Amino acid sequence: MAVSSQALRIAEVAVLAAQEKLGQDILVVDVSEKLGIAEVFVVISASNERQLAAIVEEIESRCSQAGIPPARREGERDSHWVLLDGFDTIVHVQHVEARSVYGLDRLWKDCPSIDLGEVVSSGVNS
Repeated sequence: MAVSSQALRIAEVAVLAAQEKLGQDILVVDVSEKLGIAEVFVVISASNERQLAAIVEEIESRCSQAGIPPARREGERDSHWVLLDGFDTIVHVQHVEARSVYGLDRLWKDCPSIDLGEVVSSGVNS
């Protein structure tokens, strides 16, 4: 199964928002062949709870501005892990320590990474 343009669009918006708020170690993974409930995972690290909350708020704001329906949120903004479920794209914003404990990078290591380089460096057109 190929990744849809809608899933990529949500991932791009999330990555740009995370970069704006200095998110770290951003990883975009194509899980479409392994997982039936989503096509793309975006994993973002934050160095503290305040930064995590800022990243989540920026992602939600930019998605709203881009006309992307609101994602369901699991976890509180002041916690160590917030999951934004955008159906095709699931965004995980994790405190650095939580990311190392739960190891999503290791869990999905056999799935291909998606390079959003050109799109992300030039911005996303809404």
